[in-house]
Amino acid sequence: MNPSNRSRPARKTAYNKPPTTFSEQVNKLVSRGLSIPDQSKAEFYLSQLNYYRFAAYCLPFEQDHASHRFQANTAFDDVLNLYIFDRELRLLVLDAIERIEVSLRTQLAYHLSHNHNTAHPQLNPELFYNPIIYGASINKLEGDISRSREDFIKHLKNKYEELQPPIWAVVELMTMGQLSKWFSNIKSRADRQAICRVYGLDEKIMTSFCEHLSLVRNHAAHHARLWNRDFTKTPMLPKRGETALLDSLSVLPDSDRKLRKLYNSFVLLAYLMNKICGENHWKQQLIQLINHHQIDIDRMGFPADWQARLIWQ
Repeated sequence: MNPSNRSRPARKTAYNKPPTTFSEQVNKLVSRGLSIPDQSKAEFYLSQLNYYRFAAYCLPFEQDHASHRFQANTAFDDVLNLYIFDRELRLLVLDAIERIEVSLRTQLAYHLSHNHNTAHPQLNPELFYNPIIYGASINKLEGDISRSREDFIKHLKNKYEELQPPIWAVVELMTMGQLSKWFSNIKSRADRQAICRVYGLDEKIMTSFCEHLSLVRNHAAHHARLWNRDFTKTPMLPKRGETALLDSLSVLPDSDRKLRKLYNSFVLLAYLMNKICGENHWKQQLIQLINHHQIDIDRMGFPADWQARLIWQ
């Protein structure tokens, strides 16, 4: 190929937009058609939320993205309501993920140690499938142990001669992302199935969901927009299992963009919360949150009849 025929990257230009005051930011929103009856209130919120962050929540209310003109009768409180909903949704999702993460740590440590009769199964590379992933995981864990200021880690390191504390201690240092990597790299399917038995899910489904949850958690923990986000890494959906779970999932063609939204993730979270927490109010809190803020659930990938499906009863 002639080098001259290769496509060249677009020529960059200098960023010449000046910084604006909070008052100027409010005026910009008004000029684009946003109703702001209380400008001092709007200035206050922009002074705390950052205009650039707030603007992301304006997008669903725009009639024309090129000009950023708002749809008729859109008010500042409409956008603020969506922002508050998304913040509360992140907290609710993080609550469920935390419980699943703690449960998975427990199951992984319990079954690997009992199945292989050792307190340190993480130190045996023969128990894991991919040596490269194992090497990266054990090095990351070793670094976390050496940097840990937890009293129980310090005590175990100082008292015992093994290279690491026992697995039931070190799992407490694993993030959801690291836990997902350790779990998915376990060589024996019997070990993975034993870990997943308490959840009533096949190990392939649980592995896929944990990988997806690590992405969701990262977005939520870093305060990123969650409510209508597309996720390229979507969970594998079970084809066998409890009726309440199977009938509540949204099964669509792979090309349907709604599969990249969070509805099926919410179904699986609600299902797992019922498995690991006994009586809980997580799904009721999600329903109340959506109803209170009157959110357009279609943008979140929800089917129209979602509340009639068994998991939400």
